[in-house]
Amino acid sequence: MRTMKNITIIVAGGKGKRMGKPKQFLKIAGRPMLAWTLAAFQNTRPIDGIILVVAPGQMELAKKLPKKKIIGIVAGGAERQDSVRNGLAALPGSAEIVLIHDGARPAVTTGIIERSIKEARKHGAVVVGVSVKDTIKEVMRNENRVTRTMNRDKLWQAQTPQVFKAALIRNAYAKLRGAVTDDAMAVEKLGKPVKMVMGSYENIKVTAPEDLIMMEAILKGR
Repeated sequence: MRTMKNITIIVAGGKGKRMGKPKQFLKIAGRPMLAWTLAAFQNTRPIDGIILVVAPGQMELAKKLPKKKIIGIVAGGAERQDSVRNGLAALPGSAEIVLIHDGARPAVTTGIIERSIKEARKHGAVVVGVSVKDTIKEVMRNENRVTRTMNRDKLWQAQTPQVFKAALIRNAYAKLRGAVTDDAMAVEKLGKPVKMVMGSYENIKVTAPEDLIMMEAILKGR
């Protein structure tokens, strides 16, 4: 039996506030979005197992997805970081590398996944991302007044997967206090370095109805 070393946690427990409804099972090119996301990891040879984290009310829907490499389906929590904690609790003891991926990023590729695993083995913590193309302005929240223009040469847009040595990400979440916007931030709070790895501008997160149109074009194009 294959040792479970590289485990993916797919986080798909969101409420879809900006979409107006849960999005994980919306159809894209004839298949549920989550099925596309799953397939990317199921078809990547180094991935040994997948843990799906879904909303409690979607457990039965999740059980109907292709089962290849799925080793657990667990209920999500109130916030994303709670869902990640639930996924981490379901990791097998043999896990060495943990990939955490948004269920709403179905255009991730095998190449990105394999590259991120390789880099995580060397560096311990990896974020997939892309350099920012546009000029970014910092704006006063209530006044819509520009307070400064950021140096885009130093700015990257974080994506997923975010990949870690298992002991590191477990420790980061065990010691985490307060909210984080992604998993790498939990590691950063430990004072540990995080390596940025080039992702893809197609690896977008589906959050709004217009994103579905773009994603369908990307996936059909493949």
